[in-house]
Amino acid sequence: MRPAFSVVFLTTLSGAGQGLLIALFGVELFMRMHPESSALFHVPQQFYVCGTGLALVLGVLGLVAAFFHLGHPERAWRAVAMWRTSWLSRECLALPVFLAATFLYGLAHWLDTPWSITIGAIAVLASVALFVCTAMIYQCLRFLQEWATPLTLVNFVLLGCASGLTIATACAARLAPDIVPALAVATCVLTVAGCVSRVASLARNERLHPRSTLQSATGIKAEKLTQISRGFTASAFNLREFFHGQTDATMCWVKWGFLASAFLMPLGLLAQALHPMSAKLLLDACVIQYVGLLAERWFFFAQARHPQNLYYQRAA
Repeated sequence: MRPAFSVVFLTTLSGAGQGLLIALFGVELFMRMHPESSALFHVPQQFYVCGTGLALVLGVLGLVAAFFHLGHPERAWRAVAMWRTSWLSRECLALPVFLAATFLYGLAHWLDTPWSITIGAIAVLASVALFVCTAMIYQCLRFLQEWATPLTLVNFVLLGCASGLTIATACAARLAPDIVPALAVATCVLTVAGCVSRVASLARNERLHPRSTLQSATGIKAEKLTQISRGFTASAFNLREFFHGQTDATMCWVKWGFLASAFLMPLGLLAQALHPMSAKLLLDACVIQYVGLLAERWFFFAQARHPQNLYYQRAA
């Protein structure tokens, strides 16, 4: 498939925002469940306020990116009309709910109200719902075998939470340094888990074979069937929209590039940033990991082989 950069930015930006919100709520929940830990770990309200503000910015930027994917942005409101049957419509509903809940969560901490934990739980549920809706847009497409696997949802959740935790760790280095080691360990665990699940999906996709053949597509039962023409020589919609147009070498470089920058390099930077603590290295880890996730999401879309390419891509 041909990746749309608007969707690449939407899924990575909003995913990082969702992961950041979940990380903030996790910190608050731990502090509420272990009141005695406040003597060891000082977490100011400013950490939650700034963190939710950043999560809100990431989510809004993702929403803005989504508008560039629309042919008629003025009709965007119609996207929610099919919410009973369309995962895309459900995503369009879940994203504003997540943004509203995140805003209220930050406001609750800014006002220092006791309702922050309840609002945070609602925001986490909205974040999880958004992860499910976004991933299911692709996982439900059975004719694209690379996407039609539970690993699609697992990868969306793990990579979003890992990037969000990396950002939370960088924020904590400035605002709540006492919890940086714990956040860094959690980030490493999620990053490793995301790497394992992504490598598993890559290994699975390498073993896939097209279910359709020229015989099944044409209805001709001959054992030997050779296609010599696709009917036209100029560019067409099918060639532009359903094939990325890159060479196998380019795809290989992108794959190894995102494995290094989204997983291996952030792990190395996190380890270096703890002894001694370095906010700059943590910020570098955020930037490098996000660039790697952009490449990962581009590869996710490009690797999907549309069945029509059996005809259009292989014909001379």
